[in-house]
Amino acid sequence: MNLSALSASLEPLNLRSCLIQQQGRLIFEHYRDQRTCSEIAKINSCTKSILSALVCIAMDQGHLSGPSAPLSEFFPQLSRDADTRKQQITIGQLLTMSAGFRWTEFGGANSFPKMTRSPHWVNYVLEQPLADEPGTRMEYNSGISQLLSSIVVQASGMSTARFAEQYLFGPLGITEYEWETDPQGIHTGGYGLKLRPTGLLNFGQLYLQQGVWENSQIISSEWVARSAQPAMQTEPPRHGGYGWHWWTDTITGDTRTGESAAVDYYYARGYAGQFVYVLPELETVVVLTRDNMRGRNNPPPDVFGEYIAPLLVNPEGF
Repeated sequence: MNLSALSASLEPLNLRSCLIQQQGRLIFEHYRDQRTCSEIAKINSCTKSILSALVCIAMDQGHLSGPSAPLSEFFPQLSRDADTRKQQITIGQLLTMSAGFRWTEFGGANSFPKMTRSPHWVNYVLEQPLADEPGTRMEYNSGISQLLSSIVVQASGMSTARFAEQYLFGPLGITEYEWETDPQGIHTGGYGLKLRPTGLLNFGQLYLQQGVWENSQIISSEWVARSAQPAMQTEPPRHGGYGWHWWTDTITGDTRTGESAAVDYYYARGYAGQFVYVLPELETVVVLTRDNMRGRNNPPPDVFGEYIAPLLVNPEGF
């Protein structure tokens, strides 16, 4: 299967975009129409990985002491909480979604929709009881990302978006974006950001280059490595691991020579088919975006797993 065949395979899927960059060279570029290239669009929970980068930059700059910094340093009201374990939750545990809060993102308790309907999102999250000992179990929680956005504001003295403009978006050439805020004006940490596909590609390339962009170290290589390292194992139906607001997994398959192959990668993932895949071993970044919501009972196809990963395992296909 060659790139022409890949383009034909993607055509009926109605993707907004599919970009593949290898060794710093854009080798495949597919857009649904001419407008898509220049339009900003929702990246949904890929926002979490952008936020993770901002937390790393804040640590590099000394605004945050590091991943072991306690949550109570930024939210002193936790000293009045009956559960004293909350005071010991760390920034690192927020990044790995292992803070231990009782939370059901959707379904069941519907924690995420309830947060967005509350008058104070940060307080809503902090008031949730603990279901697990902090640091022991990963539970997907967009409220945790909102806490991290608030921490960036407190630590840097500027809004999350302004901090991003100055230290991440600006260097990457991202000049146009939109970003939602909560009722207190804190930019949404778990979703709500709009970017162009090329902005996502640059973001993935920054991580592939271990935090370096145009000879400047935007994020320390230490934090890039920690971000991509699987710190927590996910639970079914998810598979793979979870790092610092990045998902981790492995491509497995057989090469054309009959040898088995296993390639580790990590990725940002947003609802309805927004992805940024970083494959260090293959020096490759893949961006996928779409906007035709299918609903929970009719999820979008696994474009990366079905169409792109087999080509990456068998580079002769390129």
